[in-house]
Amino acid sequence: MRRFGLLGYPLSHSFSKGYFTDKFVREQIPGCVYENYPIPDISELTGILEQHTDLAGLNVTIPYKEKVLPFLHVQSEAVQQVGACNCIDIRNGIRTGYNTDVTGFELSMSPLLQPHHRKALVFGTGGAAKAVYFVLRKLGIEYLEVSRSRTKNDEEQSATRITYADVTSELLQSYHLLINTTPLGMYPNVDDCPPLPYEALTPQHYLFDLVYNPVVTLFLRKGAEQGAQVKNGADMLVIQAEESWRIWNRD
Repeated sequence: MRRFGLLGYPLSHSFSKGYFTDKFVREQIPGCVYENYPIPDISELTGILEQHTDLAGLNVTIPYKEKVLPFLHVQSEAVQQVGACNCIDIRNGIRTGYNTDVTGFELSMSPLLQPHHRKALVFGTGGAAKAVYFVLRKLGIEYLEVSRSRTKNDEEQSATRITYADVTSELLQSYHLLINTTPLGMYPNVDDCPPLPYEALTPQHYLFDLVYNPVVTLFLRKGAEQGAQVKNGADMLVIQAEESWRIWNRD
């Protein structure tokens, strides 16, 4: 038996277990199982690894993409640069960390990208946001991090970090790519969205939401009402899942 799973907390509405369970049946892949591992503290990962010696791979989601790094023996280049991991390959007791958020985001977001989308606002500063930063740098797109607080911690300040209050109508005249990496608007809190002057959006804007449930978040709906292009994170998840499967099965 090859065992795979999803690490995070909570996992009541996770995508991965259903996707892989269906994949194993649909593609007639024998001897594989995919389970959820909702742990309230990352320290409990040690017990999971000891209990399930047949674990061949893990996906990692909120809030452990950064906290899981000390449990890795090897980190891919993307994990080292991003500082977050969402896929772990386990072979002969060696845990190697990868970041499939990078691949999933780039391949999902890029088809609707236009030449004028040269400046981006990224809402959120967690592990998923770091993958977005990585891709934007790769594509040569200037970006600002948007958070509730301007400081990264008590000592450090970032020249690229602003608060939601700083996102004005004037700023949106030059920043046409808006990316939500926060859980704002995710089911069941469907009435939440990043606090923005949505009335300033235009058909020149492109709103991408990593949230996929609901299909159209309030963030996307408010953008669409102004004529903006919008896209959710649904196919990003499929791309990530297939990239994980490729990693787990490569020679």
